[in-house]
Amino acid sequence: MTAARAPRRRIDGVLLLDKPAGLSSNAALQRAKRLYAAEKAGHTGTLDPLASGLLPICFGEATKFAQSMLDARKAYVATVRFGAATTTGDAEGDVIATGAVAFGCSDIEAALARFVGTIAQVPPRHAALKYRGRAYYDYARAGVEIPRTAREVEIVALELVGWSPPDAIVRVACGKGMYVRVLAEDVAAALGTCAHLAALRRTAAGPFDIERSHALAELEAMDIAARDACLLAPDAPLADLPRLDVDADVARALRQGRTPRSTRAAGRFRAYSAGGFVGVVESDAQTLRAVRLARTDE
Repeated sequence: MTAARAPRRRIDGVLLLDKPAGLSSNAALQRAKRLYAAEKAGHTGTLDPLASGLLPICFGEATKFAQSMLDARKAYVATVRFGAATTTGDAEGDVIATGAVAFGCSDIEAALARFVGTIAQVPPRHAALKYRGRAYYDYARAGVEIPRTAREVEIVALELVGWSPPDAIVRVACGKGMYVRVLAEDVAAALGTCAHLAALRRTAAGPFDIERSHALAELEAMDIAARDACLLAPDAPLADLPRLDVDADVARALRQGRTPRSTRAAGRFRAYSAGGFVGVVESDAQTLRAVRLARTDE
């Protein structure tokens, strides 16, 4: 006889989860959702099963503001294994080519420097991007080649932090949509060889850092009160937006769909009133407009 499932509950906040390697992002999300018995939950940017590290999970009201995390800069520590290319660009694939590893630290550092900034990157064959309604990886698994158009991506920083041939440990800071496994292949090509991504760990996402995260085993060992204490406030993903304090009349107007006057410069803000977090608003230097508002119990 199976144990009765705990009833779902309304819970709002952000969990900084340290996802283990070998678990998909969705599987990690579902385990966290069960632990919290949460009615509503979503993660803020997929990590491949191979990868470990920071996976912010939003519960309840926090899901309204998850988009800011999807668009946020990320940081990773990657293990690039030179001398072998795989079908998937990572350690899960079969080796399809080999190459010499006849270079040192200074050569790798010079190659990495060429990729810092805004670059054109062709997405991998095994990607969740869609072509004619189907994911790239569906075509790849079926052995069907499809056109893959290069996209502009931003690489903020690349640093070699370890070299034990054939493995290089590289610290990466990047913008949305950058594939680290493609970067590994492209850096290898610049060095006249091939490579694949042997391991990947996400260490930061937007305003969040891996040091503040919690492992599933750690959470499972806690009682519900301790687990709840691990959650950040629903507005935590918006920490990079400037704060705007408004009075009760302005907050009420925004919630009623009106556009009160604004003296703030044009831009987006996280708004607060005496009643707490109001939501994300946008100013055109004359009026305020609600972009996404938090629920109120008033």
